[in-house]
Amino acid sequence: MIKVILDKSNRTGNYISADFIERAGIPPFVDARHAIAHNKIVVVDGTTVLTGLFNFRKAAEDSNAENLLVIQDTAIVAKNSANWEIRLTSRKPIMENQI
Repeated sequence: MIKVILDKSNRTGNYISADFIERAGIPPFVDARHAIAHNKIVVVDGTTVLTGLFNFRKAAEDSNAENLLVIQDTAIVAKNSANWEIRLTSRKPIMENQI
């Protein structure tokens, strides 16, 4: 299962990350507590954490100087998973009519 939390900036704009995520069949939520969700953390299968200053876009791979750290450490995975679950408790739907 894929879960995504974005920041408040994804409620407006011409092209927003939420559009891309929704088209992929993933219901996006917004972090209603923080002004900017600058966390770039991916927990994969409860075994791996991806983090860093990598904007998951084509330009990040092709043009930009960005970094991505891959961590396979159960203690770090557990801490990042717990932090993500805490953030999930302050989520709201991206669109007001979304359940």
